[in-house]
Amino acid sequence: MTEIITGLDLSPLEVLALLSAVALVVARWLPAAARPRVTTAAGAVFLLSAIWLGVTGIRWQLLPVLAGAAVAAPFAFSPLVRGRARRVRWWLALPGSLACASLIATGPVTAWAFPVPVFPEPSGGFAVGTRVLQWTDPDRPETFTADPLDRRTVVAQLWYPARDGSADVARARYLGRTEDEARTVSEALAGGVGLPGFLLDGLPRARTHAIPDAPVAGAGERFPIVLFSPGSGGVRTQNTAWAEQLASHGYVVAALDHPYDSAAVVLADGRTITTATVSTGDRDEDDRLGAGWTAVRAADLGFALTRLEGLDRGDGADALAGRLDTGRVAATGHSMGGAAALQAARQDHRFDAVIDLDGYPRGPLTPDLGRPTLALTQAITPATDPRYLPQLTEVLTRGTATNHRLTVPGAAHLTFTDGPLYLPPVPSVVGSLGRAESPRVVAAATLTFLDSVLRNGTGDLAGALAAYGELSVFHPGNGR
Repeated sequence: MTEIITGLDLSPLEVLALLSAVALVVARWLPAAARPRVTTAAGAVFLLSAIWLGVTGIRWQLLPVLAGAAVAAPFAFSPLVRGRARRVRWWLALPGSLACASLIATGPVTAWAFPVPVFPEPSGGFAVGTRVLQWTDPDRPETFTADPLDRRTVVAQLWYPARDGSADVARARYLGRTEDEARTVSEALAGGVGLPGFLLDGLPRARTHAIPDAPVAGAGERFPIVLFSPGSGGVRTQNTAWAEQLASHGYVVAALDHPYDSAAVVLADGRTITTATVSTGDRDEDDRLGAGWTAVRAADLGFALTRLEGLDRGDGADALAGRLDTGRVAATGHSMGGAAALQAARQDHRFDAVIDLDGYPRGPLTPDLGRPTLALTQAITPATDPRYLPQLTEVLTRGTATNHRLTVPGAAHLTFTDGPLYLPPVPSVVGSLGRAESPRVVAAATLTFLDSVLRNGTGDLAGALAAYGELSVFHPGNGR
């Protein structure tokens, strides 16, 4: 009864509460013979629904529904109690009924604007497992603290091909291993963009398709690795729909939380580290700071790959031992994470491909990028950002491999994340592709690229990518 119905953005229990609230408003206008039965039934259903919602947890979107029904109920029941007492004249009752109906209508509208995200069903042949790991680099000091003994720690969430599990197995929560962690991260994400925390209270309720700690799929085959860095203030789970889709097609996705940069990172010892990266408003100073933060993230990606290589060798008898194809690895990221992926591939030749999801390149542009790269972007013009396109074009043009830039029509910056699944469908914020099409296009384009460069897939990569937007191809030595 608490499962969200796709399209309605309400659970069956919430639908009952909504319909019974509407019935209480309408009952006053029904013929006298039908009025008692409808009022009594609607009142009983509403009362039971409200009590049960109180037990399971009431979303803020249902509060105006409850309030509208509470105001309408006395007027609906009053004629039944008074028997034949004359009702208020219709022209006096109409404004009150309209006010209650408007208040009740606010519920489904806000539930549609800020829904509990429903993740698209992965289309690949594998079920999806997930697990969370925490790694500390003994050789790298933590530059965000003054403690000389503090060492850099990252939290990684893995999505991987898993054996088919029972339909009754609980799926992983979105944003955290526990409800408390998910709520902590949700509130931090809301605060990071200046929203009240309650607006995103649907996120901790959401379940994904992945099964926590599920057995690895297959009979010994090795799966390519995709490392992912989120955007500035983002979190490891911000691209869960994308990660689950890749994992269902036979990739192991390892997404990182970057402490002091991600909105909130809950460590194994219970500590929560919130972001310490704050822009100054001065473009030159912010560029300098951004380059430094990007360098830290790039080092995090390289360190995570080293730890994954250890898992594959069997360090600690891990279930993924012998199942990670560390010879086929992509560095990927969104926004600043995309910039970090570009830097990581320049510095670390273990990365074989790069995907930059709408990330402005930061830091030094040398050495030239030597790995095939796909840059997915929204439509960029000099009016929106005069520096972005020239900088990105220079990076792709100077590359020593064939690179691609794909402009996705109707995309916005958050199109390349899970944002369209739970934010209001405002085109300037999440694009105009819609909640179903946004994750499909981003995942399909990146899978096309990964299958080609890591699995020797389609021979006509440019033709396949062009199906998803406006494509520019940059060949080594001669630019576009």
